[in-house]
Formats: sequence, structure tokens, C-alpha cells
Amino acid sequence: MDGKISAKTALQIVVAVLAATPVLVGIEGILFGPAFLHVAAPWPVDLDSHFRFLSGFFLAVGIAWYSCIPGIEAKTERFRLLAACTFTGGLARLVSLFLVGAPSLGHVAGLCVELLAVPALVVWQGRVANKAAGRGQLSGA
Repeated sequence: MDGKISAKTALQIVVAVLAATPVLVGIEGILFGPAFLHVAAPWPVDLDSHFRFLSGFFLAVGIAWYSCIPGIEAKTERFRLLAACTFTGGLARLVSLFLVGAPSLGHVAGLCVELLAVPALVVWQGRVANKAAGRGQLSGA
């Protein structure tokens, strides 16, 4: 063994690390509501309800990313759907940046992952899938 890890294993590790954020942040948002963002209460009940709903969705998306890890080379459709959901969330965050202003550093980092890293992961997963299928080219695997 030469000590190198495969592209598939590296992708699985990266997805595992990145999926921790929506899982952990989702749980924190569910438990603490908008207070998670260190804002002073009171806030409208509807804002709390919406925030906790979206936190639950964030948690579910994170768990779904984890479901892609085993057999990642065969989970292209799921991977792309989750990537599309994540990218769309990044676009919404970008709208906020332009309309309201720059968020905290953590949210800017999230924006970068959502709009830059996730599309790169889609390309990487496609290559892993194609290699596993015996093809060298990028396709809709």
C-alpha cells in the first residue's frame, strides 16, 4: 500500500466534515431558536416558528448528506438534489447580502461553501461515479 487515499475516500471524508455544519447548526437552531444567533428577545412568534422550521430542514439536509457517504459513487441523483437544495439556499443568502448587508463571518463562510464548494463537490462526485462505472469522462452518472 502506498499510503494514498482514493478520490472516493477523500470525497467521503470531505462530505462527512462539511455535513457536520448543517446537522449541528440545525440542532442548535431547533433548541434555541433565533437566540442561537445571539439576538435579543423578544422576536415575533412567527419568526421563531419559521426559524425553527428552517433549522429542522437544515438538520434534515445535513443528515441526507451523510446518507450519501456509503456508496457515494452510486448516489449521484441524491447528491445532485442535495447540492441543488444547498446551492439554492446559498443564492437566498446572497440575496440577503445584497439587500440587507454582509452577515457575520460564519454566514459568509457558509455562503462560500454553498456557492463555491458544493458545485465543486458535484463535479468531484461525478468523476468518482464515472470512474466506478468504468468511464473516464464526466457524464450524468
